[in-house]
Amino acid sequence: MFSNEGLVSCDTFVVMGDVTNTGEVVFGKNSDRPKGEVQEVVSVEPQIHEPGTKLKVTSTLGVVLSKPAWMWGAEMGANQAGVVIGNEAVWNRLSCSSHDLVSRLLGMDLLRLGLERGNTAREAVEVITSLLEKYGQGGQCSDIVPDFSYHNSFLIADQTEAWVLETADRLWAAEKVERGCRNISNCLSIGTRVDLCSRGLMETARENGWWNGVEPFNWAIVLGGGASGELENPDSRWRCGKNLLEENAKLGKFKVEDMMEVLRDEKSGINRPGGDFPTAGSQVSSLGCDTARACHWLTATLAPSRSVFKPFVFCSSNKITGLTQSPAGVRLAPGERKHPLWKV
Repeated sequence: MFSNEGLVSCDTFVVMGDVTNTGEVVFGKNSDRPKGEVQEVVSVEPQIHEPGTKLKVTSTLGVVLSKPAWMWGAEMGANQAGVVIGNEAVWNRLSCSSHDLVSRLLGMDLLRLGLERGNTAREAVEVITSLLEKYGQGGQCSDIVPDFSYHNSFLIADQTEAWVLETADRLWAAEKVERGCRNISNCLSIGTRVDLCSRGLMETARENGWWNGVEPFNWAIVLGGGASGELENPDSRWRCGKNLLEENAKLGKFKVEDMMEVLRDEKSGINRPGGDFPTAGSQVSSLGCDTARACHWLTATLAPSRSVFKPFVFCSSNKITGLTQSPAGVRLAPGERKHPLWKV
């Protein structure tokens, strides 16, 4: 059986406007994926869906996505309304490989659906949680590593607020972020501040003996099943990432370039230029304000420490070139999915 330890690592960050140099929210994520998996960057135009089609929505927003080339969903991305989302793999007391490998919605599918349908960060939270409760999450999360599945956490932001959304099967909790910095990694990180949650969450925890109903409800402890220990480990990527954000933001002058440097940090393990689970793609976004348009920088290549962050702005004349798009075909082997930039 594949071991999660030592392989899986992703990190997502947000710095709110009260501690940035321009007053804009700054977002960043590294996507670490199995060695040999190609990550492409694609843009999808807004769509109008006529009545009678399979989709239950009449329209979807334009999105830019950084995604494993073999799947429909995405590891991170942004939409034309200024919403960004990054996701992480997490494990908890409800993780069960036989159950989690059953095909449902992948976390990456939920991320893309949140971007295509959410005009604000809060709307994206509602999209993801409603689909999670109705259809569940699960399925094979790699075309390279066998029997690889996980639950998901998300960091969702727009230009005024951010949300940390963490899941355990169909249960979920969300924490609103309006000031300072926040990051997520491969562990549950929401504590006693639960601003939104799945219906009946605390009753379910009491009925199953996970929580005594007397102590304050702590999501990471109650649902973590022991995995929350990473939050107390000073060497963990979650703690290192938190420290890097706070150090760069302490004077209230955090910049886009600071986020790029956080993503390039190798000592913490946030940037993995090699190994079995290298950093396959990175994104930094400045989410704009009344006088500035949101801008998104994506690498579309391995390891941010040796990659160029390439800007993308939603406008009528800006299109993603084919240089970051992989060849199409469901039967392609991982090595056949390399796009032109990946080969450089």
